[in-house]
Amino acid sequence: MTATPAALAEDAAARGPVVRRLLARPELGAVVGAVAVLVFFAVAADDFLRPAGLGTVLYASSTIGIMAVPVALLMIGGEFDLSAGVMVTSSALVSSMFSYQMTANVWAGVVVSLLVTLAMGLFNGWTLTRTRLPSFIITLGTFLMLTGLNLGLTKLIGGTVSTKAIGDMEGFASARAVFASEVTVGGFQLRITIVWWLALVAAATWILLRTRAGNWVFAVGGNAQAARAVGVPVDRTRIGLYAGVALAAWISGQHLLFSYDVVQSSEGVGNELIYIAAAVIGGCLLTGGYGSAAGAAVGALIFGMTSKGIVYAQWDPNWFKFFLGAMLLLATLLNAWIRRRAEASS
Repeated sequence: MTATPAALAEDAAARGPVVRRLLARPELGAVVGAVAVLVFFAVAADDFLRPAGLGTVLYASSTIGIMAVPVALLMIGGEFDLSAGVMVTSSALVSSMFSYQMTANVWAGVVVSLLVTLAMGLFNGWTLTRTRLPSFIITLGTFLMLTGLNLGLTKLIGGTVSTKAIGDMEGFASARAVFASEVTVGGFQLRITIVWWLALVAAATWILLRTRAGNWVFAVGGNAQAARAVGVPVDRTRIGLYAGVALAAWISGQHLLFSYDVVQSSEGVGNELIYIAAAVIGGCLLTGGYGSAAGAAVGALIFGMTSKGIVYAQWDPNWFKFFLGAMLLLATLLNAWIRRRAEASS
């Protein structure tokens, strides 16, 4: 049958709202980019799509995604956290050194680490709300202080820049099962971090789209003064977002510790930029008020596919940072174009 002009017009009208909804999704550009990267490395690297390869890619993505998701929520709220990378290391160091020095059950160190890490996040949020200084300055200061503390205290207490092994201490096996376990099924290695990652994405998406707190995050990021005028608790929202970043840093820190048994105090420097880049690739705006947790997860997936795809393709790994920078620029341009199209069609 030949479609009449009237039928074609009806079909276009029916599809119009769907197209507009797709264009309005902040993660659309990241999904397009992820598909392109997947196809590219599937052709360039034979082992990329095999079960072992996919397990490695998802693991690499999860270690970034656990932090990228709360960082994305913070960016939607209009703020940054440059201390997120070293905070992960700080969390691992506190857990390890407390357990070793106190000869306590490893779980005691895990709990103390949670309290200390949350205090770091609350400090960032409280200082921001009290001083009204830009979050860039406050968290840059926290970044420098934590970097110095990680190195200085570890060397002062242990005599070296790395922690002592705690693998033979009570509670290590059970803690490792929670934070660093793995299951192999048919050649596919499922790491527990993937489960943590997906759980955080689901929780963050539910908060953003189904709760009043999610509305507050978008409102604060869009226009903090207008949000305050209509009764949104701007300060509490910002502090809560920083606490969320700290919680994810604690999870990542425990994974770091229980995966390797020892922690190098110099680790984590520079990772905060990767978390921010993953959120931006996923559709978050640097100006706040726009983005999604799912987009940040896709951005982390792109990082994981690129880092491991280069290895499987047997390329020089020094090209990794070049590809990341190129993807960041392209994703930002694509997201901006998609947003303009969405605004034009609304």
